[in-house]
Amino acid sequence: IYIFVVMCFHDMGVHGDSLTILQAPEFVSFQKGEWPVSGEKIPDLVALTMGFSVQEDLAWPGLRAASLFQRPRANVLVVVRGVDSLTLPQSVASYHLENPVPFTLDDVAETVHSLFAEDTPVVLQLAPSEERLYMLGKANAVFEDLPVTLQQIRARLSQDGSVLTSLPLNSLSRNAEADLLFLSEVQVLHDITALLLRHKHLARDHSPDIYSLELSGLEELGRVYGQDSPQYRDATAILASVLQKFAEDVYGLYGNSAVVEVVTVKNFEAPLTRKSRSILESKQISNPGSPYNLAYKYNDEYAVVFNIVLWLMIALAIAVIAISYNLWNMDPGYDSIIYRMTNQKIRMD
Repeated sequence: IYIFVVMCFHDMGVHGDSLTILQAPEFVSFQKGEWPVSGEKIPDLVALTMGFSVQEDLAWPGLRAASLFQRPRANVLVVVRGVDSLTLPQSVASYHLENPVPFTLDDVAETVHSLFAEDTPVVLQLAPSEERLYMLGKANAVFEDLPVTLQQIRARLSQDGSVLTSLPLNSLSRNAEADLLFLSEVQVLHDITALLLRHKHLARDHSPDIYSLELSGLEELGRVYGQDSPQYRDATAILASVLQKFAEDVYGLYGNSAVVEVVTVKNFEAPLTRKSRSILESKQISNPGSPYNLAYKYNDEYAVVFNIVLWLMIALAIAVIAISYNLWNMDPGYDSIIYRMTNQKIRMD
């Protein structure tokens, strides 16, 4: 199960758009150094940390080859837009992000679902500001109550367990539209960890999980109030604290076997065109004609059938070799009853 958090900000000595690793297990080695990474390569980076193959090799020294026998159990990707900097002191490494083009984890999500369709992988892609939710797999039943629309999230803010009772709002207002958008995104992060706490079996199975969250509340606050406003500064401090705790909680829930990444992007260089999909869509992958060139699905009996066929072929090959060797080295006069009887008949005649 894998957890990735991607956000847009400058931090830990990296100025401009950046990729920051908040949490990573020991067997996923991120090297500290000044190695910029391209925004379009983020999905490949996520796939490699999860142990999946990519079409093109990622020639980036920041990630060393991982263990063949271990891989993270979760990957959460959080994209935070319109942020200059976030103070995240407890991070593993940070890298400059070049070519900040929009990206998605659609291909990685389809791979996870196709390979582990019979299990319970969590595949969750959520953008509260756009009221977009996309889920795959049997874990739909767990997250189907997650508030999706802005109206649902704002209603959630007035219920028990709301983040409004624990956050220092300071200059932020509970009535302003931009402020509520930001607070609703913080509430979604809180609710995701709360649902995982109630359904811990999802974090303990052997199928990898992937989360892709897009947050644009700070971008809206900067547009409405300006980046020098007290509202923007208070929201930046709140989000940094919430993300740090979110990463620690998810990392702990998955038994210290999760990668949490943060990518900060001030502005994307090109608009992102997404194919619209219905909420709570559960799409089953059929391998023939798959646009992602995925392998064929197999069931739990695959290993049994494979071993039967393999060892039967080996046994038949050994039998053919042994028979051929004996036939080649046989003495027709002594080893063959046909030739023996023929020789006796010749003597009698």
